[in-house]
This record gives sequence, structure tokens and C-alpha cells, in this order.
Amino acid sequence: MAAATLATIFGVWVYLWNQFGLVSIHLYIATFLGIGLTMMLMAALMGLVFLSSGTGHDETIDDPLDDGIEWGGPEI
Repeated sequence: MAAATLATIFGVWVYLWNQFGLVSIHLYIATFLGIGLTMMLMAALMGLVFLSSGTGHDETIDDPLDDGIEWGGPEI
């Protein structure tokens, strides 16, 4: 995911360079931090979702309101 993040950042930098040329270095730093932190946070959260699903933590939830009725079809 880090490689994809760096590739995305460099792609955006090339786009910014072609559109605006050399502007303040702060634009490129903010772009690096904004895209980099957002994509790495997204990767970490998706990793936690897969970890939670794969270890069975999602199935261990006890629903106190579950009365055993299946919703979604007619009852016979």
C-alpha cells in the first residue's frame, strides 16, 4: 500500500507541476501529507476490518434484542 501511495503522490505532483508549474513548496508538502496520511489511514482501517472478520470477532457479538425472528420473508 505504501508503494501505491507514493505512486499516487508522485502522479499528483506531476499533474500539479504541469498545471501550475513551480509554486510554493508548501503546496507540494501539503499534498504529500494529505494524500499520504489519508491513504495510509485507509489501508490501516481496511486491515483492521479484514483482521476482525477473519478472526471471528464479528460473529461473537451478542445481540440482546435478537428474538429469533428472521426478517425478510413471510412467516408460515
